[in-house]
Amino acid sequence: MLEKHPDDAVTRACFRRQDGPDKHGAGTDGQVLVQWELLLCAPTIRNWISGKTDSYHPVTALGDPVLAPGLGRVIETRNPQFPEGTRLFGPATWQDQQWLDPTVGYRIIPDGISSVDAMGPLGINAITAWCGLVKIGEPKPGDVLLVSGAAGSVGSVVAQIGRIKGCKVIGIAGGAEKLAWLREECGVEHLIDYKHENLAERLDTLCPDGIDIYFDNVGGDMLAQAAARMRPLGRIVLCGQISAYDGGGPIVAPPIDMMRLIYGCIRIEGFVGRHHPEAIPMALADLADWTAKGLIAHREDVRPGFDNLPETLSLLFSGSNQGTLIARICDEAGAPV
Repeated sequence: MLEKHPDDAVTRACFRRQDGPDKHGAGTDGQVLVQWELLLCAPTIRNWISGKTDSYHPVTALGDPVLAPGLGRVIETRNPQFPEGTRLFGPATWQDQQWLDPTVGYRIIPDGISSVDAMGPLGINAITAWCGLVKIGEPKPGDVLLVSGAAGSVGSVVAQIGRIKGCKVIGIAGGAEKLAWLREECGVEHLIDYKHENLAERLDTLCPDGIDIYFDNVGGDMLAQAAARMRPLGRIVLCGQISAYDGGGPIVAPPIDMMRLIYGCIRIEGFVGRHHPEAIPMALADLADWTAKGLIAHREDVRPGFDNLPETLSLLFSGSNQGTLIARICDEAGAPV
């Protein structure tokens, strides 16, 4: 349960465990009881637990279970279209079991796809990457694509889709290990280590003629540096602002020359994947095809334990995770881990 809104860093003190009664037999007609197997630890959860009510994102109230995307299995049903054993992916909470309406915001995971793959290369982060780049970024062969947070679960897929689409891809990430993975496994040739290199100097070297698409997962100075180098008719895709999530206050945009954007007809668009439901089938088809052909590398960082959820989530903001961060709270047979 959410005990308090974080002032800055997310810590265990923000949460408390509460044991409740057995949920079997408690549902209503049309509902199913889901045993959650995997919970996605996504940076946006930091926004959901912030206590801010004046924005468009979901809000977890004090005393409520924390919202999170999840994958689980139907263990009791009051809906004949969703028999026991059906695996569902969609809105979850930090609970081991939950009654829900499976017709609202959930998709069935077909047999033959592992639960981890359904959360990783075919999961919401990969779909978000596809929607943001393909629908909003509109990449064309020869475009210069700059991606911040390029080693993350969204950014790494964006970078690889850009490569598939024929873009010159420049990835920004922190540390030698992440850059090596991007280069050797993801095929991203042009890289910037923001922890050890001067961002402005490297951008001037790698994109002397400007940037066509900037996919922003970070915000802050990276956004300002990219905006100053956008080509006419460029597209800035706003997906995240992870550099400021632990700040506690409102996220303030860096200084940007807005007249340059106006006269350059440069588009800035924020988005979330759930606002593009019509694109999900095409996104999944592309992602499944590219993954099967070995065109998209992926890695999942699966951490066990329901009671470890606070510490697992906090790994995102220290950059300690390696790939899509997933909490496993039970095995495929339903036994706690």
